Amino acid sequence: MVKRKGLPEWGELVICTVERVTPYAAWCSLNEYPGLEGMVHVSEVAGKWVHDIRDFAKIKKQYVAKVVRIDYQKNHINLSFKRVTRFDEKEKMNAFRREQRAEKILEQAAKELGKTLDQAYEEVGYLMQEKFGELFVAFEEAHQNKEVLAKKGVPAEWAEVLLKNIEKGFQEKEIVIKADLELKSLASDGVEQIKKILAELEKNTGATVKYISAPKYRIELATKDPKNAEKKIIAGLEEAVKQIKDGEGSYKLIK
Repeated sequence: MVKRKGLPEWGELVICTVERVTPYAAWCSLNEYPGLEGMVHVSEVAGKWVHDIRDFAKIKKQYVAKVVRIDYQKNHINLSFKRVTRFDEKEKMNAFRREQRAEKILEQAAKELGKTLDQAYEEVGYLMQEKFGELFVAFEEAHQNKEVLAKKGVPAEWAEVLLKNIEKGFQEKEIVIKADLELKSLASDGVEQIKKILAELEKNTGATVKYISAPKYRIELATKDPKNAEKKIIAGLEEAVKQIKDGEGSYKLIK
């Protein structure tokens, strides 16, 4: 579980789970703040008339909420569901998933040092959250600059093991973009024409062309940048289809 120290801040978006519901409020555990509970008043569950709060706050369901008030003496936290936009919800869930990914790196480093995840948070996790805002941001910066952890006060034994695991965790995975291509030509030199088109396709895109059965071909391109690779493949396929004379061509990306 992703953990943060102390209390959340006013206006902060938090992940919470509804634990119990009364006619006028929903009581939620704060997933990132162990032991803390927040209350969502019935007036804050939805931006419309609420006949039954249980329609908007279901037991054991996870929600994104906004912190709207904190009583620091009593550790009492007021939350709101209705003040969270869809954009807020999406951004918070993405950030939470990034932190889960980062926490796995922290946990693996702790195991290699013979320590628990709780010890890892106490010794370096909360420190990195304080210095960088998020564990993921800390690890992202460390991936770019190996000295940054030490400069922010992370002990040498932790920095060394963390950097090794960050390198593994942030390795870009290679993805294969695939497409099926059909080329037909009735020209007298149709076979040679198609061979030339396929050769140019390989040269211009870096992809490999595999013969399936006439007139079908499989196009494959391994890449660590799938977005740009897909654009390049599509451009190459469009050009291949355009070059066919006295025939026809078509393609389909394989998802």
